[in-house]
Parts: sequence; structure tokens; C-alpha cells
Amino acid sequence: MLIKKSEILENAKKVNTVVFDKTGTLTYGTLKIAKVLNYTSKKEEELLQIVGSIEGKSTHPIGKAFTDYLEEKKIPQKTVENVENIAGLGMTGEVEQEKWILGNAKILEKYDILNSHSEEEKQLAKEGNSIVYVASNNEILAMIGVRDQVRSEAKEVVNELNNRNIETIMLTGDHKETAETIAKEIGIHKVISNVLPTEKTNTIYELKSQGKFVMMCGDGINDSPALASADIGVSVNSGTDIAMDSSNVILTKNDLKSITQLMDISKKTLKNIKQNLFWAFFYNCIMIPIAMGLLKPIGISINPMLASLAMVLSSITVILNALRLKRM
Repeated sequence: MLIKKSEILENAKKVNTVVFDKTGTLTYGTLKIAKVLNYTSKKEEELLQIVGSIEGKSTHPIGKAFTDYLEEKKIPQKTVENVENIAGLGMTGEVEQEKWILGNAKILEKYDILNSHSEEEKQLAKEGNSIVYVASNNEILAMIGVRDQVRSEAKEVVNELNNRNIETIMLTGDHKETAETIAKEIGIHKVISNVLPTEKTNTIYELKSQGKFVMMCGDGINDSPALASADIGVSVNSGTDIAMDSSNVILTKNDLKSITQLMDISKKTLKNIKQNLFWAFFYNCIMIPIAMGLLKPIGISINPMLASLAMVLSSITVILNALRLKRM
């Protein structure tokens, strides 16, 4: 772990609520295209070439699923113009002078596109897919399910937090059914889905206003405001630069187990500090009066050289006690 501020070690033991982003945090963020529902006369490969060319301009993990597909199939990307990323919704771009709209169901609302495929969306989401709508000329042309793999340690970490009576929450811009499927799999009981980046931040502030000490774990640009707003922001090392800049802690090994380790280190560090303070004060309260000669009338005194040695031994005791933390 890279811990940027010393007070994080003091405060980590106070955490009673941990909020997780989904894609790239609870999952590996290495998404693959799982299913394509093509409502056009175009060949699937041709459709994915256009979508992949536009998604290639995105920094979201979903975009990489499409570019990986094009690379695997050795399909060249088309020229894309006027690309616009719309935070929390998706993106748009022009290919051969035709505007394409890609994103979740909310982007359809933004462009007043009638969604007549909501039932199919629910089915894809129940299978654990993130949904990408493809639209052009006010018409839905395709729906693509992109699936991610849950981190191997995620369930263990969430169970450990639950056993410690720490509330776990999934906070994601993904579809409700998709988020709930993943949450059920790993043991998270509370899911807040379909949220925009600003809504993520507002959720963190709301939790804090309830007196909760909040740790936020994320990886993407959309998570950075929430990471900065939380009492402790934690970013995985595979996250974006802005997410890592906004966080207080970076998990350099991308292992979520470091979250509980951080809490344990916090508790043991504070315990260690209190032990050192006690022994330092206790030792000095006894030895300083002797070194000053205040107890000489009753026959208690110490040679100045032995007093100097005793002072060194005091410092060594404190250092050795602190070094016990390395055993963690």
C-alpha cells in the first residue's frame, strides 16, 4: 500500500462504512463482449467495427472490450470525428458523417430516443452484463452485453468486512439488475445503481452526514470526486491517474485484501504508539529524578555514564517495539 498521509493510519480504524465502485474495483475491469443483439441489416462484424472505433476514444474499461475485439479479429478502426464523452451516460461520435450514440439507458433519455427493448435489457443484466445501447438517427440499432469477471478476493474481503460489522455498499453507474447480480454473488447487501459521478459524490456526503466514517474504493475518472470526498479514498493501482491522485491510499498490488490490512495496521500502529508513549513517560518519570540527584538523601543515585547508557537503552526499547509492526 502507498499511504499518502500519516493521519490515514490514525483514522483507518474508525471506518464503519466501505463504499465500492463495481467495474475495475470489485471486478478486474477486463471486460469482454458477451452478447450482441443486432436490430439492423448490417453484419455484426461491421456494426462492431463502428462501435469499436468510437469506443476506442474512451478511457472507460468498457471501451477496451471493443478495441480488444477489433484487435483479436484484426479489424481496422474507422476514422471517428466529433467525439464527445458524456460522464455517467456514454459517448457520441461521427463515422462517415453519421452520428452514433453509445451508452446506457440514460443516454437514450438524453437524446429522446424511445426504448422499446427494456425487457431484453433486463434479461442481459440478469446474466451479469453491462449494457451498451447503440443508436443513430433516433433509433436503437443494437444492444451489446459486456461482461466482467469478479475479483477472486472480492467475496472474501466483503465477508470479512461484514463480520466486522462494517457496512458494505456498491455504488455504480451500471444497470440495477447487473449491479445486484454481482452484489449478491459477493455478499454486498446494499446497492446504489444508475448513478452519475456527481450523484456518487452526493451519496458520500449523505453517508458522512449520517455520522458514518466512510472509505470509498474506486478506480476511474468518474470515481475521483467521490474518492476525494470520502474520509478515506482508496484506489487500485490499475485505476486512472486522476483516481490515484484523488485518493489517500493506493493498493499497489491491486489486492482488495489490503483494505482490511490497512484497518489492522491502523489499530496496531496506534496501540504501538500508546505503548511507546507510556514506556517513555514511565521510564523518564522514574529515571530523571534519580539522574538529578533528588533521591540521593535516601541513598539512591546513578553514575552519569550509566544514566547516558540508560537513556540509549530507552530509545532502543521504543525502536524495537515499533519494529514489531514489520511482522504484519
